[in-house]
Amino acid sequence: MATARSALASLARVQGSSLRSLSTSAVSRQPSRLLAAADKASPVASSSRLTTNPAALTAFIPSTARSASTDAKPQEITVRDALNSAMEEEMLRDDKVFILGEEVARYNGAYKITRGLLDKFGEKRVIDTPITESGFAGLAVGAALSGLRPICEFMTFNFAMQAIDQIINSGAKTYYMSGGNVPCPVVFRGPNGAAAGVGAQHSQDYAAWYGQIPGLKTISPWSAEDCRGLLKSAIRDPNAVVFLENEILYGQSFPISQEALSDDFTIPIGKAKIERPGKDITIVSHSIGMNYAMEAAEILKKEEGVEAEVINLRTIAPMDVDTIIDSVKKTNRIVTVESGFPQFSVGAEIAATVNDFAFDHLDAPVERVTGAAVPTPYAQNLEKLSFPDTAIVVRAAKRALYK
Repeated sequence: MATARSALASLARVQGSSLRSLSTSAVSRQPSRLLAAADKASPVASSSRLTTNPAALTAFIPSTARSASTDAKPQEITVRDALNSAMEEEMLRDDKVFILGEEVARYNGAYKITRGLLDKFGEKRVIDTPITESGFAGLAVGAALSGLRPICEFMTFNFAMQAIDQIINSGAKTYYMSGGNVPCPVVFRGPNGAAAGVGAQHSQDYAAWYGQIPGLKTISPWSAEDCRGLLKSAIRDPNAVVFLENEILYGQSFPISQEALSDDFTIPIGKAKIERPGKDITIVSHSIGMNYAMEAAEILKKEEGVEAEVINLRTIAPMDVDTIIDSVKKTNRIVTVESGFPQFSVGAEIAATVNDFAFDHLDAPVERVTGAAVPTPYAQNLEKLSFPDTAIVVRAAKRALYK
């Protein structure tokens, strides 16, 4: 363990080494370092590497979500602050927890998720790495196998493709292959899925990819409470965990309970949450898709008198099948919502599961709302058409209701 700590500490000193210039991704990332200044006043992170227009990000948040902070609520925090506080508390709780990744230390993270942690915990526990995902992801897995609890941040999960061998073949499988003798408590976290103005290489949703891998737990949170409770659970889990955040949600504020502000607060991995109870139709989503699901439910209530039950998956794998099936048996209709591609998607898995366990309860075919089957366009008008929105969810629900 001491050797692992020594190796990780020395990694901080090689920032700016020749590995940076050798990285296959380095050329495309250099301009971002000039564009990624923090804008705390912005409702979203303006530190996106390729996004220079924060207003474009705000446009992706439904109006009810944007105005939520004006309502009188006991307390609200942003997703960014929820993630930051969860990591800080777990690092205070367990000195085996540490963070590594590109610009997580001196720059406070590309999206300021690790803000202030270097000052509090020092460079041995908050470690800047060269731009080599395969390298630092491998170090994270090795540290986990040596008894530490690393949090490995990717600037975007699109770049985690560089480290897929470390995540899948080492991180996800070693605990099982060792007969439960060698746990691998590593958390891979960072932004995933729909963004704004960042092109096809920075916008892909990997929830279905990682959800397919046995031995890997895959989390896709929505609210600040989700992020606090689930990140804490992920850090404490003996398995490798992929924690899929969303860039657009980082600056969004959510109400948070006093219970969720406790240092001991956790949310069980694999348990969905019914965010809005209903009896007429089930809408299931995760991550930013929940914004559209919740707003669609409100529109259906006002326009049609329909009571939609909205389920926040929170965890992709293991999936909370019982909550979904129980809801479908009550409402007899279901719509799934996600920003990923339609082929082999999370919604496709839910549809197959409903077919297996609740087919006789369906009064209409399962409706799936997904992103378009196309590399995400850079042009703003085309990009908008490639992702789901509230209107699309409403239309899908009306089809299921034969309205």
